[in-house]
Amino acid sequence: MPIADGHETLRWLRGALRARRGEAAAAAAVGLLAAAAGVTPVYALGVLVDRVRAGAPASDIVGITVVIAAAALVAGVGTAVSSYLIARLGGRILARLREDTVERAVTLPATRLERAGKGELMSRVGADVAAVDKAVTDVLPTMTSSVLLAALSIAAMVGIDWRLGLAGLVTVPLYVLALRWYLPRSAPGYAVERAAAGERSQLLLESVQGLRTVHAYRLEAPHLRGIDAASARARDVSVSVFGLFTRFVGRINRAEFAGLTVIVVTGFWLVREGSVTVGGTATAAVLFHRLFNPVSMLLYTFDELQAGGAGLARLVGVVTIADEPAGPAWEGPPPRDATLRLRGVRFGYPGGPEVLHGVDLRIDAGQRVALVGSTGAGKSTLAAVAAGILRPAEGTATIGGMPVTLMDPATLRTNVAIVSQETHVFAGPLVEDLRLARPGASDEQVAAALAAVGAAGWVRALPDGLRTVVGEGGHELTAARAQQVALARLVLADPAVAILDEATAEAGSYGARDLEDAALAATAGRTTLVVAHRLTQARSADRVVVLEGGRVAEEGSHDELLLAGGRYARLWAAWESRAPLPAE
Repeated sequence: MPIADGHETLRWLRGALRARRGEAAAAAAVGLLAAAAGVTPVYALGVLVDRVRAGAPASDIVGITVVIAAAALVAGVGTAVSSYLIARLGGRILARLREDTVERAVTLPATRLERAGKGELMSRVGADVAAVDKAVTDVLPTMTSSVLLAALSIAAMVGIDWRLGLAGLVTVPLYVLALRWYLPRSAPGYAVERAAAGERSQLLLESVQGLRTVHAYRLEAPHLRGIDAASARARDVSVSVFGLFTRFVGRINRAEFAGLTVIVVTGFWLVREGSVTVGGTATAAVLFHRLFNPVSMLLYTFDELQAGGAGLARLVGVVTIADEPAGPAWEGPPPRDATLRLRGVRFGYPGGPEVLHGVDLRIDAGQRVALVGSTGAGKSTLAAVAAGILRPAEGTATIGGMPVTLMDPATLRTNVAIVSQETHVFAGPLVEDLRLARPGASDEQVAAALAAVGAAGWVRALPDGLRTVVGEGGHELTAARAQQVALARLVLADPAVAILDEATAEAGSYGARDLEDAALAATAGRTTLVVAHRLTQARSADRVVVLEGGRVAEEGSHDELLLAGGRYARLWAAWESRAPLPAE
């Protein structure tokens, strides 16, 4: 997935602040008030020194003391309120960014997400969001108050005597030199650190999701070595970045020493000349010294700010992904029927060879066609093209004469739905999971859909029936029951064309017939393309299409292809020898 550059990130950030300009203005105003109140006690302290030296009465001293106490109270309250407003503003912007990132991710083509890897996306909405959140809640309030306090302190020093203000500015070029040394070295380091964290997340996620396969093939040691290597790389990058930071701190300390020295020396000569009072010089020195902590905190937290910036760039990179070029607007009539037609379809994944080579396929309305072939023949790719998930490089996939790639989302949902082998059960009440396919469906309609796929019995046996919480943290469904839920969603969606991409593969030998019966019931009366994992599905189809090497090798009914003695006949013989057909 792309990473936004600095200009893109700043442009997005400016737009987000403009959208909340009222909140931003309020936070800035309160922060300015707090900074002004923070400078007032120091200025009053200088006045107090001069009055004590002049032998002023006690009443003057009491009055100044009251001013100092009141200003300190306002500064403390103002700083707290300003920090809250800034953190709230940043939190709301970040929440919107997180939602936009997920929203953009789920609308991306499946091939793009597969190339990037699930771990990469999880790292962005997880670790990167956490890095930005830390910068927003911890660093941004400190940075804002530090900048305002520094600006007003320099202004106060200039007000005492312009030469004192100029002396205080001696540190600015030293700070700039330190930052110019640090930022070009640390920014790439933090970007590499985030990428290393993403690689580590990807390996962890793959190992956890494929845990059964890892155990089955005794791959624990290789996977652990891979995770260990990725973790070591992430650790080494973090140590390297921290080493840069410690050297940066040394440069900041030298700048502070130089600045304070120049102010004290300048103040000494100005007092001797009578241009500035002792109290004025003391005020300038204290103002400058008070900047050590906020400015140092600001500069020392640049590592967190850099990490947050790197995370923000990765999130903005997802949000700003451009849509793929749309085809010309469809000017023809809506689908006239449920006939699925593929003409001259060619497709290849980016960076790989062509998978489909000019495939032609026609499925008449209400007809059921099984697509079979060896692994890698292109069956799932062809199914995704037919469903409008993948855009062919050449050729068209149409339903009732209308290209699926030119259908708007509502028309596409009405006309075609795909159920794949990888079925996800969303966390929450089962009834709401099913209503994803048809928002607003009544309990009766949901129950009827479950009954149609043979799931009514086990659903009634759940602790709370349709209201039982399923998915992560809830009642765990078996793979076969999860597929029944997916088929029930298909019934509720009621598309004209149904595509089953190995939708019964997870049933195993036990319960395979029940799940295949459920698939038949869910697709009854619909134009159906079945990517057959079990050749028993091909036997029950109206027509069988054998795909090999991205081309149609054979086509006909089950009996016709057995008599022909070709590729399908060999597949069927191999299937019968390793997996006897269930009893009728």
